[in-house]
Amino acid sequence: MIPTVLGEVGSGDLGRTYMHEHIFIATADVQANHPTDWGDDDTRVAQAAKKLGELAAQGVRTVVDPTVVGLGRNIPLIQRVAERVPELNIIVATGIYTYDSAPLYFRYRGPALNDMLGADVPDPMVDMFTADITDGIADTGVRAGMLKCAIDAEGMTPDVERIMRAVARAHHRTGVPITVHTHPTTRSGTHVKRVLCDEEGVDPGRIVLGHSGDTTDCDHLARLADAGFVLGMDRFGINVDLTFEERAATLVEMCRRGYADSMVLSQDAACYNDWIDPDVLRLLTQWHYLHLGEEVLPYVRERGVTEKQITTMLEDVPRRVLASSDGRRKGSR
Repeated sequence: MIPTVLGEVGSGDLGRTYMHEHIFIATADVQANHPTDWGDDDTRVAQAAKKLGELAAQGVRTVVDPTVVGLGRNIPLIQRVAERVPELNIIVATGIYTYDSAPLYFRYRGPALNDMLGADVPDPMVDMFTADITDGIADTGVRAGMLKCAIDAEGMTPDVERIMRAVARAHHRTGVPITVHTHPTTRSGTHVKRVLCDEEGVDPGRIVLGHSGDTTDCDHLARLADAGFVLGMDRFGINVDLTFEERAATLVEMCRRGYADSMVLSQDAACYNDWIDPDVLRLLTQWHYLHLGEEVLPYVRERGVTEKQITTMLEDVPRRVLASSDGRRKGSR
């Protein structure tokens, strides 16, 4: 059984699944003090429900929303959206998103106190992540079905490594899979392998290397897939460093090489994202929830990607990743 915002569903009921889509990305402190373009909650919820309803009408049955601490996770708002689109399963995540430093809350908690106290202090992150999975997030009753961390161009900073190890330990307690924001240009997936797999013992088959489609280096992607990782080809529509054609060509080539069973698809889109100026967002005309269905899939079909491969990437692999291998999600602490 997989936890969603509206309750558990069987893994066989996930259907066509987008493994990396946000609903709201918001900078909490800024929005609380300078709510310039958010407007009101009711309007934002209605807009999100409309866009997600259109996605569901395309045949998508499930989305994973990896919005965690550092991205403005707001589960009560997500609950309101989910109630308006009950035909779409929404799976939420727990973890911390940063490219360099952990939130200041953790600076003098946990391992940061080891030298000061001369003792091995447990990391509170592990209990926090575990509780989000086993008990529910805050007092909402909504349980997380995915763990999330990040490594970007800044590399494996001490805090990035700390969060990654906390995610690994929560994974071992709960069996919940992990998605990692990666930076394939710097081949950060190799660092993920060292920390999460080689040192923390996480099965790479339970890890999605997010944003793998940000590179055209298919040899590098093939090596990661051969190591057992799932590749997130999940930024279709963000045609900035790569063009639409380059992203699609990478997917086509990886399918040609036989790696459909190592990939998942998505767009990393959102209904609201305050990280980018609205005028800039409007220039990214293909970055929206419907892009995959309307433009990407027809394009890659014409270039040899089969219906079986599409089903594998959009249904079979997500189901394999999301289904807990040991049923420890509930009450495991």
